[in-house]
Amino acid sequence: MAKKKTEAEAPARPITVEDHKELNRRNTEKKRTTVNDVLKFPVGDQFENDLTELLAEAAEESGETIAIALVDFDNFLHINTDFGIDEGDRVLIDTGRYLKKHAPKEATVYRIGGDEFGIIFKGSMEREEIFLLLNDLRNGFDVKTPDGAAQSITIGMATAFVDASRCAELVRKADGALFRAKRGGRNRVVMAREEKLIPKTSHYTQDQLQRLTALSKEEGIGEAILLREALDMLLKKYDA
Repeated sequence: MAKKKTEAEAPARPITVEDHKELNRRNTEKKRTTVNDVLKFPVGDQFENDLTELLAEAAEESGETIAIALVDFDNFLHINTDFGIDEGDRVLIDTGRYLKKHAPKEATVYRIGGDEFGIIFKGSMEREEIFLLLNDLRNGFDVKTPDGAAQSITIGMATAFVDASRCAELVRKADGALFRAKRGGRNRVVMAREEKLIPKTSHYTQDQLQRLTALSKEEGIGEAILLREALDMLLKKYDA
């Protein structure tokens, strides 16, 4: 009699959009911590859910600016290690309150998870005005650890209909800007930029490329965008 495969023995398969949503749902539940209870910010994948709705409602011709910022607390890990988890929570709470206090009224602040926050801007502010506001917010950041040491934040920003028109692509652009800001030394604000794509055709089978073409036509989404979204999911899966 054939041995029944366990979940652990099941053949590996590529992560799907539904897998990604389920991971987000589970992570959202885990993120309902003391920090979230105090701040009462929308958490987890609510950031992308709200952004998706805004992009669907606001046509490019409306004249309103929709932009996002991903805010990362620099070198947060040492705070929990050196001062304890309770102090780490206090620092995150103070950071959230600081962002909320200094964000414009038409902006919404989210706790995405860990030491990362998100902000969605919607209104009459121009892209450059938002960038300058974020830079002022970074410069004025006054949260400190118990030893009095000043701390810093790093921010990646992307603007709808300029950098991307779809939620996943816009978040990916902001995340890329955040990554470049960290790699450039942290404690700075970086805007999304135009990307140079490198052909990867030889990395895929003919069957995969044919299915990709069919999916692109069915969904009305460019193949390059679909591939970038898939790669982003893979990087998130392995926390790369």
